[in-house]
Amino acid sequence: MNKKMIVYILGKMMGVEGLLLLIPALVSLIYHEKSVISFLIVAAILLVIYMVFGRKLPASKQIYGKEGFVIVGLAWILWSAFGALPFVISGSIPYYIDALFETISGFTTTGSTILVDIEALPMGISFWRSFTHWIGGMGVLVFVMMITSLDDENAMPLMRAEVPGPEADKLVPKARHTARLLYGMYFVLTAAEVVFLLFGGMNLYDALLHAFSTAGTGGFSNRAASVSFYDSAYIDGVITVFMILFGINFNLYFFILLKDWKSILKNEELWAYLGIVGVSIAIITGNILKIYGTVAHAFRYASFQVGSIITTTGFATADYDQWPELSKSILLALMFVGACAGSTGGGIKVSRLLILCKSARKELQLYLHPNAVKKIKMDDKAIPHEVVRATNMFLFVYIMIFVISLLIISLDNLDMVSNFTAIAATLNNIGPGLGAVGPTGNFNTYSYISKGVMIFDMLAGRLEVFPLLLLFKRDTWRKF
Repeated sequence: MNKKMIVYILGKMMGVEGLLLLIPALVSLIYHEKSVISFLIVAAILLVIYMVFGRKLPASKQIYGKEGFVIVGLAWILWSAFGALPFVISGSIPYYIDALFETISGFTTTGSTILVDIEALPMGISFWRSFTHWIGGMGVLVFVMMITSLDDENAMPLMRAEVPGPEADKLVPKARHTARLLYGMYFVLTAAEVVFLLFGGMNLYDALLHAFSTAGTGGFSNRAASVSFYDSAYIDGVITVFMILFGINFNLYFFILLKDWKSILKNEELWAYLGIVGVSIAIITGNILKIYGTVAHAFRYASFQVGSIITTTGFATADYDQWPELSKSILLALMFVGACAGSTGGGIKVSRLLILCKSARKELQLYLHPNAVKKIKMDDKAIPHEVVRATNMFLFVYIMIFVISLLIISLDNLDMVSNFTAIAATLNNIGPGLGAVGPTGNFNTYSYISKGVMIFDMLAGRLEVFPLLLLFKRDTWRKF
């Protein structure tokens, strides 16, 4: 375990977060808000930490997979721990555990909130709240790799530990260049959405916040009524399209740049993802037609909510808790499906579900033909046994965390629907659930113990379980 290198990278990351806090500080300054002081205080603390721990490169620079997982887990915890301080210092969220819940919800792009009056937040604080979505969407380590000089030998273990999905591959030979390429595409899509929202009548501030939340598939809005505040079919349509786009594996956008249409067209995960979206929209549109009167209106609300839930964004334009049971059941299922691997979305991921379905089909065939030799394939390529094993283990640990979390928060004596969807919403990084935590509710009704459980779940969901769990394993810290 190269502890000195771990401390060095974490120190550098604290410095980056300190610089990022200057952006909402500038927003507070523009709007003449006292909250500017809270950002400057935390930024100063973080920059001191950087000066002490993040400047001198250790003699031994090499890190491996174990160090990568530890750095990723600690980095997300530390960024959230310090990122919560402006909320507390400014008085916007008086209690630290609540501020930590809100900040982790932001960085993990969950979008669950404990806030009752969102519109009462200062402009700078609200900006920071949504900006955490944009930073966390592609990954805080990927962001730091993009703007710092981490060597490529160390960069790839970090990317593999942080990028969501069964596999994380380089798009180009150098991992740091891959990070820059990913964020370049991420930035272009975000900027495009801002422009489209401006054309729809949003002011620049609102357009930026909603684009940040869409890009990170987080769902924080500066409006209490979320996107429904604007009551605009155009804005609903723009955000729907971009939510679905951000739920696609970013590798495919790289293939577009290369004009490699063959790789795109044969991508099974993409077609499964789009198929699930299309079928879900069609069924829900028919199911809620009586509520909205016309096919156009029903399609507008169904497509927005399907896009919001499957990409784990969490925006709302309707109180879907009042929809028929079939529609709510479909949305509940989509909470677990999630978006594509390599996207900014959460959930189990479409690729994992495809692997599990193919594994189940293979087992059935082996019952009929015990001596048959058949490999599981994706996109005409054999899936390594290690990936199949990791997928199965992920699902097992995921279910265990879900069940234990559900049992603990049930001590608060809220109804089963609220509890079940609260864990589904936090572990899958979605945001709202049903019942007390539905689109018109929040998570403030839960005790601090339950909030602590859901804080763990949000981090576990975003880091895909194992990087976080490894922090609690004794062997992780043992020298070999």
